[in-house]
Amino acid sequence: MRAENGGVEVVTGLSGDEIEARSMEIIAQELGPTTFNDQELPVVYRIIHATADFDFAENVRFHPAAIKNGIKALLAGRSILVDVGMVAAGISPGIIKSLGVKVVVPIKTKECIEMAKDLGCTKAKAAMNIGVRDDVGIVAIGNAPTALLRIIELVSSGQFRPDLVIGVPVGFVNAAESKELLLKQDVPYITALGRKGGSAVAIAIVNALLRMAAQEACKRSQGTAFALLPGT
Repeated sequence: MRAENGGVEVVTGLSGDEIEARSMEIIAQELGPTTFNDQELPVVYRIIHATADFDFAENVRFHPAAIKNGIKALLAGRSILVDVGMVAAGISPGIIKSLGVKVVVPIKTKECIEMAKDLGCTKAKAAMNIGVRDDVGIVAIGNAPTALLRIIELVSSGQFRPDLVIGVPVGFVNAAESKELLLKQDVPYITALGRKGGSAVAIAIVNALLRMAAQEACKRSQGTAFALLPGT
């Protein structure tokens, strides 16, 4: 239903699910044909849905094994290490609970604050030092280039081997550079080139992977229901 409001035509009477479905239809129409495969495209849609920025369709990059590795890690119940609390707050709680996945947020801890002071580094970098452990399958960085640079150091030195690195920090200092370096690493990645990125982008990518993993879990359990509604 459409209504006039001060000369502006607005859509009314839609539920949250209907608004999301309509949004995805608009994205598909405006984006048009792409070269992304069937698993990559839903991730791109989620990023655009979260940002209303179609530039990401040009900037996002997927390692060939990224989606497969991400879903495999989630189905195995491996943890997600994030750089900031904002990323953790946006990850779908219903799905991570149903999959038995934990979100690791070291930046909030006293240990992280003290380490950052001792080392003279950012809290985000210290958080990566603390958070890299054997049960971490996915790293999701949406805010801090220093966190991504530290993960790259740990990966390149052989000290850490996650299943997937989602590296989409935003900013003007080392954001673009850290993502360029990620492309050169021998680790599956999802990134977005340039300065653009942010917590909303990291959240969108993680939640897209969670939905895929939950759908796969449903198939494997012969139709057992998982919470897949927007915001779950």
